[in-house]
Amino acid sequence: MIESIKKWLKEILIGVVLIFILSNIVSYLRKPELSSTQLPKMDVTLSDGSRYTLSEGKPAVIHFWATWCPTCKLEAANIERISKKYNVLTIAVNSGSDEKISDYLSERGLTFRVLNDRKGVWAKKFHVEAFPTTFIYDSSGELKFTEVGYTTTAGLMARMALVE
Repeated sequence: MIESIKKWLKEILIGVVLIFILSNIVSYLRKPELSSTQLPKMDVTLSDGSRYTLSEGKPAVIHFWATWCPTCKLEAANIERISKKYNVLTIAVNSGSDEKISDYLSERGLTFRVLNDRKGVWAKKFHVEAFPTTFIYDSSGELKFTEVGYTTTAGLMARMALVE
């Protein structure tokens, strides 16, 4: 009986490791090719009407998502958690009006900063083609990580710890 449980646990562990490896390979293959790895200075008006400046000086996360993206909905709580501790700017792409985004955030109890990219201008600048896509920059503004697809809170926190 115990041997049977050990075999099942071993199989589950192997499966989890394989999924982790495959998801990282897919993320690497789908990551955008940027013309520069330097964080662009961003002085923008957020969906709530406030102004926000993102620049060098401390690690930063730029997270592209959409209200219509099922994976983004699953990942939103992870982004919320890291936004409490780190400098996070999220960019909602082709997601409707500021009011629609505000309603979306309220319904889910989300408070992170959102730039409404109604026409996908910022997404084009960052060559984002899949959602969600997350860029992590160190304090000197150098791009260190790019993630395409779902990322766990632990994964995001680990990457941020590496760039601090």
